[in-house]
Amino acid sequence: MKFMPTKKDFWFLPLGGAGEIGMNLNLFGHDKQWLMVDLGITFHDRLGVEIVTPDPSFILPFQKELKGLVLTHAHEDHVGAVPYLWPLLRCPIYATPFTAAIVRQKIADKPWADEVELIEIPLSSCIKIGKFEVEFITLTHSIPEPNALAITTPLGTVLHTGDWKIDPAPLVGQPTDFTRLKEWGDQGVLAMVCDSTNALSEGTSGSEQAVREELHRLAGDFPHHRLTVACFASNVARLETAALVAAAHGRKVCLLGRSLHRMLAAAHYAGYLKTLAPFISDKEAMMLPPDQVLLITTGSQGEARSALARIANHQHPIVKLNNQDVVFFSSRVIPGNERNISQLQNQLIRTGVQVITSQDEDIHVSGHPSQDELKEMYQLVRPKLAIPVHGEARHLYEHALLAKNQGVSQVVVPHNGSLIQMSGESAEIISQVEVGRWGMDGNRAIPMNSPLLKDRMKLSIQGSIFITLTVEYSGQLSRLPQFSMLGVAQPGAEQEWLERELNRAVRELSIADFKDDGVYKEAVKSLIRQRVNQHFGKKPLVEIHLIKG
Repeated sequence: MKFMPTKKDFWFLPLGGAGEIGMNLNLFGHDKQWLMVDLGITFHDRLGVEIVTPDPSFILPFQKELKGLVLTHAHEDHVGAVPYLWPLLRCPIYATPFTAAIVRQKIADKPWADEVELIEIPLSSCIKIGKFEVEFITLTHSIPEPNALAITTPLGTVLHTGDWKIDPAPLVGQPTDFTRLKEWGDQGVLAMVCDSTNALSEGTSGSEQAVREELHRLAGDFPHHRLTVACFASNVARLETAALVAAAHGRKVCLLGRSLHRMLAAAHYAGYLKTLAPFISDKEAMMLPPDQVLLITTGSQGEARSALARIANHQHPIVKLNNQDVVFFSSRVIPGNERNISQLQNQLIRTGVQVITSQDEDIHVSGHPSQDELKEMYQLVRPKLAIPVHGEARHLYEHALLAKNQGVSQVVVPHNGSLIQMSGESAEIISQVEVGRWGMDGNRAIPMNSPLLKDRMKLSIQGSIFITLTVEYSGQLSRLPQFSMLGVAQPGAEQEWLERELNRAVRELSIADFKDDGVYKEAVKSLIRQRVNQHFGKKPLVEIHLIKG
């Protein structure tokens, strides 16, 4: 069967996350078996589609040969597609406790939830999955329990880093296991598949400890204000920091946003944050004087339905902010969210709120490695082959250059669909498989290039005209065409004028002049689009309902 690895093959195939940031799906192949690493999503806010997953079509014919899905950590771009795609894969899932707790939350309401074999792996464990040996190696990131995976076959070991950074003081969870990384480097690593997100950034990414110290200092600068910290819900260390800062300044803490409560539950399950003081409700928070409260909220990216967006738009039923409030945006701006974040911050400022961002003060650090951290990782692991992933093209190529400068003899820069042979004398891309994206449209998945979404896009930009034509057997219209327009003309005089114009145009055509109904309908569509474009510069979607008799 095509694309079935033999005993002499050790393949790497990204179906998502190579040439982009987000939507990670990686496959490793050896000896007629496949192993999947991560299954993530990206976000979309148009055409009724909010969530986009990788297209898993390549692996579906090999479902019986897919021996497991290993999750490196619990961020959405690594686990978010599990609730949508697992029923197609139906393989065991392997994850450490915090990530397993997040996955259980995500699938809890699915009718097939009890069918999932979710295997919880202790930190720093080694497991056998089919013909692959997998070791979990503890790293640091912006969420608890990020793991590199040492994936071993008789042909060698690949270190798949997942998302990581080097944080000497991660605050929540274990520090990077440098000893094990160096031991693998000493044993010999065939290839390293590595995070490229910050490959363009010099220096290091910084430590959570520095953010904690800065927020503590800033809280002291606003002793009479109510404080709000907006952050990523998944950054459990940042949540702990905000809570400890509040306690140090005599403030009680309220969590706003369901995702924060879900993360807190997962953290408690995995043994984190158990020493924090109890949180108060939003009603209790608003009854206290401003100088006795700190709010932690979701919405740092301007998400329309987030807690902070509802507060800024005066839609939250309980929480109201005013000129006694300071909001800290303790997060980075994810590319593509600039406009939404700006609108949110402007709305807060109009309300009298003082807004402080990570551009103003050092209240955020990245969870991904900058150049100095990448260099340190290469010095520890010393792979024969470097495969940069988790980045756009410019990140991947900069990472490739860095790897070469660190003495890596071979570098292969993949795209989604690049099938890489890692074993043998020289690593290379041996094939390019078909890849794509699926959008979650309601409760179903559809290809993002489907005619349905193309029509929906055209409707959103050009509008639509639906026409009912009643035609006699002689070929003449027996009554005036009936028009229904959406998004084409202004209601009232303009639409009435356009209907008169189109009526005259349609009556110029006789069905008797065409060889069949289909050709006649296409002629009417073309004429309508031509006339509307002539008058308005638009080419609407036109549909014809033809009644004969």
